[in-house]
Order: sequence, then C-alpha cells, then structure tokens
Amino acid sequence: MKLRFLLLITVFTCSLAFGQGNNYVQNYSKFDGLVLTPPMGWNSWNRFACNVDEKLIKETADAMISSGMKKVGYTYINIDDCWHGERDSLGFIHPDMKRFPSGMKALADYIHSKGLKLGLYSDAGSQTCGGRPGSRGYEFQDALTYAGWGIDYLKYDWCNTEGLKAEGAYKTITAALRKAGRPMVLSICEWGTDKPWVWGPAVGHLWRTSGDIFNCFDCVEDHGTWKSWGVMQILDKQDGLRQYAGPGHWNDPDMLEIGNGKLTPGEDRAHFSMWAMLAAPLISGNDLRDMNQETLDVLTNRNIIAINQDVLGIQGFRYSKINGFEIWFKPLNNGNWAVSFLNRSPEAKKIDFDWQAEKVKDEIFQKELNANTIVYNIKNAWTGKALGTTRKSLKTEVPSHDILTLILEK
Repeated sequence: MKLRFLLLITVFTCSLAFGQGNNYVQNYSKFDGLVLTPPMGWNSWNRFACNVDEKLIKETADAMISSGMKKVGYTYINIDDCWHGERDSLGFIHPDMKRFPSGMKALADYIHSKGLKLGLYSDAGSQTCGGRPGSRGYEFQDALTYAGWGIDYLKYDWCNTEGLKAEGAYKTITAALRKAGRPMVLSICEWGTDKPWVWGPAVGHLWRTSGDIFNCFDCVEDHGTWKSWGVMQILDKQDGLRQYAGPGHWNDPDMLEIGNGKLTPGEDRAHFSMWAMLAAPLISGNDLRDMNQETLDVLTNRNIIAINQDVLGIQGFRYSKINGFEIWFKPLNNGNWAVSFLNRSPEAKKIDFDWQAEKVKDEIFQKELNANTIVYNIKNAWTGKALGTTRKSLKTEVPSHDILTLILEK
C-alpha cells in the first residue's frame, strides 16, 4: 500500500510539473489576418539612411496623404535603422530623444490620427546594422515596448547575429510579439541566406529574398564582403520562389528605388510593374515631400497597384526570355490575367504576340490562359487605353529599359 501511495504521489507531482511547464510553451505563429494583400507603404532607409527624425516622419505622413498615396492603398510609415537611443537600467529601449523629442508613443498617435500605421526597425543581433542597440536578449522587453507605443509593423534585420540560427531567432521575436499582444506585421529581413521562404510563412508576414537593393536598373555594387543588387539582379533572384508566396505571406525583393534620381522614367515603370507582377510589398523609398509628377504617376497608378493587390495573391512567372526581352504572366481574380513585356536590352524590341497560338499555363497554381476558348479584352495598364481583344496578335514596340504591362479581362 505504501509503495502504491508513493507511486501515486510521484505520478501526481510529475503531472503537475508537466502541466506547469506547458504554461511556458511559446506561440511561434505570426498574427493571422494581416497583409492579406502585399503591404504598401514607405520606408526611410533608401533615401535617408540614418538621417531620421520626428519631423521627417510627420512630414512624410502628411505627404502620403496630400499626394494621394494613401487613397490608392499606401498605409505604413516605417522608420528604419538609427531611431534608437539607449537602454535604461532595466534594459528597456528608448528612442533617441534628440531626434524624437516627443517620444514614439506620441509619434504613433500622430500617424494613427492620419489613418496610417507606424513601423519600426530592430535587429536579431546585439547591434543593428547601423550600430544601434539590437534586440538579442531583449526580445520580450522590446516587443512589450513596441506594443505600448502602438507600433504596427516590425522590420527585423540580421546584422551582428554571431552564432544564431535564423529560424530560431525569428521564432523568438514572433513569440515575443505574441506575448505582448498587439498584432504587428513581422518583416523578416534575413536576406534569403537561410531560405526563409521555407519556414517564414508560419513565423512572419514577408521575408527578404536577397541582399539589399541598389539604386540602379541593371548593375551590382560590390562592397568587398557583400554586394548590393540592381533592380534586374533582384528580379532574377526570385526564380523558384513563387510557390511560397500568398495572402499573408510574401516574398520580399526589397524596397522600391523609384523617385531616387538614378532610374529613367522607363526604368521606374519597369521596376514598379515587375514588383506588382511579383506580388511584392510596395514600400516606396523616396522623399515623399519632394516628388515630381512623373514619380507620383508611377507610384499611384491604380491599374498597376490593382495587379499587385489582386486578392488571389499569386506571384507572376516568367513565360519566356530571349536576348534581354522577357514576357511575364500573372493570374488574377475572376479568370483575368496581367502580362508584362519587359525589355532589359539596350535596344527597342518589337512585339508580335499571337495570343491564340500561345498556350500559357501556370503549372503551380493550375491556371490557364487559352485565347482560343476565351476572348479577352486588352487594356494598357499604364495608360488605361483599350487595345482590342486577343482575337488579333499584339504588334507594337517596347523601348529599351522599359515595359508594356497589359491587363486581360474576360
């Protein structure tokens, strides 16, 4: 009897310990229901790098509204690196009070009062890429702080992460955000090194697929130990990734360089069109307070944005590639399609595309464009002009470093 009693006590004690342990199991799943179409917004890094302050952020929010960008879907105002001050004696992070004298809570309140959302930046390592305090070892404190400030979006970088494994590190910050309780978009900025498209969909809402973009259409900037990539180089790095993207989980080929002064108008159009075809986040990186009409017309083109924001969330695919001339297709809702004729070459290229002779099939998502059985109306997405139907071949010309993007409607 005594032995039986001891066994019962042992079982009971172990059960309590096991049950108590379960109270500390972390939730490594992202907040559901966010960014069911690719996020649209602005980020400070491409144009301003570390030169960020409260005045810039408020003025950018105002410009997003006055320019009409908010009306077409831009929502997030994201402060990148270098907003950080120091940690206090308890380890809680504070903003640089010289740059953000009103504090982040007041700034978030201002952004929210405009009907916009505020994003911040941190890093999985001990320091950010700009040398500010990283979140390593402070993940749960930082998440509580961001939630208290009213932050809506967190870009989480990968500098100074000695010895960390990416999946585990991003699961930690996801668990911290979950514990803090405020739904936030998590942007995984791991540069594609550890294949975040494999584990990222459960942990975050978007993940970088490559290193940083460089303000150039078709070139590489070599920094010695790492490289930045031109728009076309980033585009090429998306091969083989489309099956991982969809509503609430997006491949991220990095922020837009449109309006930053290095790309031609045709290159700007090609950049924006292809990010739309990729169902990529549309995060502008220019000075919204000082845009010319040409830049604004690109960033606010409703037809191109509609391609990007299509509810199916299917990433486009390259159909053909010959001598620097590429044809891309993207299935859209209601059986419609987007088509882009991208000219990467130094010369203009003529098009003679027989819709009825081409059999376009998306093998991954089981979509088919068959102009022999369905007649589509063709619209130029950039101009809005009707171009007839798919009964006739498309015959036109695309200038060098430019694009023709069409919408085919049933």
